[in-house]
Amino acid sequence: MEPCSCDTFVALPPATVDNRIIFGKNSDRLCDEVQEIVYFPAAVHDNPREQLQCTYIEIDQVPETYAVVLSRPAWLWGAEMGANEHGVCIGNEAVWGREEVCDEEALLGMDLVRLGLERADTAEKALNVIVDLLEKYGQGGNCSEGRMVFSYHNSFLIADRNEAWILETAGKYWAAEKVQEGVRNISNQLSITTKIDREHPDMRNYAKQKGWWDGKKEFDFAATYSYLDTAKMKISPGRYCEGYRLLNKHKGNITFETMMGILRDKPSGINMEGEFLTTASMVSVLPQDSSLPCIHFFTGTPDPERSVFKPFIFVPNISQLLDTSSPTFGLEDPVKKKPRFQHKPDRRHPLYQKHQQALEVIDKKEEKAKTLLDNMRKLEKELFKEIESILQNKHLDGDKIVNLFPQCVKDEIRIYKSNISP
Repeated sequence: MEPCSCDTFVALPPATVDNRIIFGKNSDRLCDEVQEIVYFPAAVHDNPREQLQCTYIEIDQVPETYAVVLSRPAWLWGAEMGANEHGVCIGNEAVWGREEVCDEEALLGMDLVRLGLERADTAEKALNVIVDLLEKYGQGGNCSEGRMVFSYHNSFLIADRNEAWILETAGKYWAAEKVQEGVRNISNQLSITTKIDREHPDMRNYAKQKGWWDGKKEFDFAATYSYLDTAKMKISPGRYCEGYRLLNKHKGNITFETMMGILRDKPSGINMEGEFLTTASMVSVLPQDSSLPCIHFFTGTPDPERSVFKPFIFVPNISQLLDTSSPTFGLEDPVKKKPRFQHKPDRRHPLYQKHQQALEVIDKKEEKAKTLLDNMRKLEKELFKEIESILQNKHLDGDKIVNLFPQCVKDEIRIYKSNISP
């Protein structure tokens, strides 16, 4: 079992249909961890000395932050994946290599996901934000809600309407690869080899000092900073290779539904089951035509095969997403009190609770299971039809869109309630 095993994907024209960039991620985490879907509006921060409390440490706040929608483990400040009002999407992955992982509390990779979204209006600017913060504050700290310390380095897939960037890190050192067409995926391994478009200024020197690179042969980031045989990377068994295969199988015809199908794929291991499982999923449609809205689908529940992808669109006057927001515990939260993680509170939000009850029905009552799954798929198909109409006709009903995601969640909960025995 690969721990904390996420998969993030991007497909760009000509691999996609209708000049759209399609982003997708499965967040694979401990099976009892709740992931919430939360919205934060844009904000102006007038106090130049304002400090921002992230999961573990405080950092300097910036004068302005953008509106974001996040899918995040309910116990932390950052996010596993999300999007902002400018059509920037980010997902991160746990990676390990030769560079030692830091257990000391710093910025989590998930904090860096949120910070990149709040502070950047393009994918490359988000990359700049992340590497600048990495240099200033470092990355480290426990990445799970529990007394067992579980830490890792991070890789990121960052996309906008025009391009994508892969950013892979080892401590404070990093390499980045620009993706302008075709398909690309990341998993729990370094994957940037010799195509390096940007890098930490001391990355190569550090590798030479450590004896990982002789300074003569062509520099291969993944081979140097990890133990991978990069020549076999795309043919070795594992989720990175399976993801690459599935993307290429559909190349030229990839839609948001194709991406959802990849995230739902169990034989490949991408839709993970067991102690670590797919706790939440996200798919985004980023049209290259800027007159069209970006659409962001979230499940907010485990197992995408038995969940509903619900659309979110940025418009003015969105209120907090109550049915997918977990309870808060203020200063009494065991994450905030030291020593941390002395107990685990119940963080289940209303959708998660009803979905759990529905999964019990699916697992135990075959006849009801079929009705329940059929109703879930019917709801999803209706939503997809509505979204495709928006993308084709360029018509947005602002009053309806402002409640689109919350209404979809209510419709999903209604399906669960009608199939759960009182």
